[in-house]
Amino acid sequence: MRFTKSNDVLGTTNRGNPAESGLCTLCRADCKGQCETWKSSLVGRKLLYPRDFGVVTAGANNITHVGVSYNSLRIQGYAYGAHGLGRGLSGGADNCIFPNVDLTTEFGKTIKTKSRIPLMTGALGSTFIAAKYWDSFAIGGALVGIPIVVGENVVGVDKASEIKNGRITKAPELDRRIDTYLRYQEDYGAIIVQMNVEDTRNGVAAYVAEKYGDRCIVELKWGQGAKDIGGEIQVASIEYAQFLKNRGYIVDPDPTLPEVQQAFAKGAIKSFARHSRLGGTDCNAVDLVREDFMKSVDYLRSLGIKRISLKTGSYGMEELAMAIKFASDAGLDLLTIDGSGGGTGMSPWNMMQSWGVPSINLHSKAYEYASILAARGRRVVDLSFAGGFALEDSIFKGIALGAPYTKLICMGRGIMIPGFLGANIEGALHPERREKVNGNWDRLPTSISAKGSTPEELFASYYDVEKKVGRDEMKNIPYGAIAMWTLADKLACGLQQLMAGARKFSIDTISRNDIFAGNRETARETGITYITDARDESARKILSA
Repeated sequence: MRFTKSNDVLGTTNRGNPAESGLCTLCRADCKGQCETWKSSLVGRKLLYPRDFGVVTAGANNITHVGVSYNSLRIQGYAYGAHGLGRGLSGGADNCIFPNVDLTTEFGKTIKTKSRIPLMTGALGSTFIAAKYWDSFAIGGALVGIPIVVGENVVGVDKASEIKNGRITKAPELDRRIDTYLRYQEDYGAIIVQMNVEDTRNGVAAYVAEKYGDRCIVELKWGQGAKDIGGEIQVASIEYAQFLKNRGYIVDPDPTLPEVQQAFAKGAIKSFARHSRLGGTDCNAVDLVREDFMKSVDYLRSLGIKRISLKTGSYGMEELAMAIKFASDAGLDLLTIDGSGGGTGMSPWNMMQSWGVPSINLHSKAYEYASILAARGRRVVDLSFAGGFALEDSIFKGIALGAPYTKLICMGRGIMIPGFLGANIEGALHPERREKVNGNWDRLPTSISAKGSTPEELFASYYDVEKKVGRDEMKNIPYGAIAMWTLADKLACGLQQLMAGARKFSIDTISRNDIFAGNRETARETGITYITDARDESARKILSA
């Protein structure tokens, strides 16, 4: 593992044990810091550099690479050349500078969806934490110009939604989520609405198509990297649990059983888990899966939905090949491939620890399978990689590992942290807003109050956001959205620097040759060249010339 609990160079520390991404395995909305992502949401690009300049020197400690993970990949640098320098710029030292790196990307078959930076959010669905902090996530994502995903079951768990004759006729929570994003969206980004078995039964796609037309992308869901069963949430009210069971969900334990009701009344049972259903249960062969999938796509298109994506999880190689082939054949706009190590709101913990294919293995095979299709002259669906991404170097590595097919990196937990932090600061500074923004702090911790007591003092990107929306509109921008912009600015700047060092000045010029493997096992599993084998033949030609 690359990460330890504390990083003296950056002055950061993890409250819990770091995962492969560098985030704590358990990320709390009320956390007072200070992991790298948390701190970056305040100070932005300053955290790219060692602290206390002028009185320190710093040395890297990530030299020994053990095992197969994204942390065992390293990024190539070159001493000459420049590729992808656009916007009318020519080469030369004055133009080949990292601020000139173009981070914009796009995906889609016919209609191209643009993103200002190669990021998208993970699916933010029916978990209460997604609902609580949606304004920060959605407004922040829209202002940054990246796609955001409304996850599964949002309509089904909404008490105020109405279903008549098996079809949604009113969905206020879904409307709130879509409308919040669209209010601030410009030419970049997209709102993606995900559907599982229950959403499909309830007619969510028809509702979205009728009300929002082609302003939304609809996403079919096969699975995710955190679990191999349907989505879960936990509820503490037996009445709400009974409501969810009546809505057609699996609720465990069953709140309609008298013995469960008695146990709840006595306090022995304090909560209920709501589960979704498995998909594909009527299909026992690949051909049947394909037929069912194509029918689903045709149905969505018959509703007038023009952009369709697919999210798949860390199943085995057969399902991965099916996802890539079927999505490509169906002309889908995006396929998100989520490896094990992916985050969760409520997945069974030991399932997360034990099931599925780790991200680097899954993504390496995704490249291999996509290349097989491309070699046959077939179009390959645009890809997004998910599962344990949080920092700018992992963004670069993910795009390079899947190049040229990977257009985006899907970041789940990491991109939610600024929403939590901003809400906590806003609630502490403005107690009258605390409940509305779901702030968890009564007062600022000393680590923050030492820096200031106003958003202008605390957020490095405050005035960038103000420039974007105007001074009058700032009163409507949650602090979590400002924090999200600040984190995105740090990630973008760090990615620009890495790309400039690799002499790549646009996303589409990044290639698999821009990374190398830190050990032989990683080279074997990924197909990425081992460090000292990379360009070794060219080196020998130089010596023998």
